[in-house]
Amino acid sequence: MNIPGLFQLCVSIAAISLLASNAVWADEEFIGRIEARPAANPGIWTISGQQIEVTEKTDIDPDQGPLVVGACVEVEHDEGVASEIETIAPKKCDDHG
Repeated sequence: MNIPGLFQLCVSIAAISLLASNAVWADEEFIGRIEARPAANPGIWTISGQQIEVTEKTDIDPDQGPLVVGACVEVEHDEGVASEIETIAPKKCDDHG
């Protein structure tokens, strides 16, 4: 195998390894409106039809207003357990249907 071919092979292997490792550790993210939530933060929230578990470890960020029913939020979660919920501009929910 020539040097350029070997280099291309190494770069390809590195890229595949990086993509695979990110897929394992990546959180999912979505934008939606709060449809239901418990009175206290921990518990099951419904956001745009998805049930998301909020725990004591969830980062709650009300920068764009309170986290109330109807608020537009961005949710980061791993298999339905939220790592962060933050309010965002209502227009962003309108843009996402």
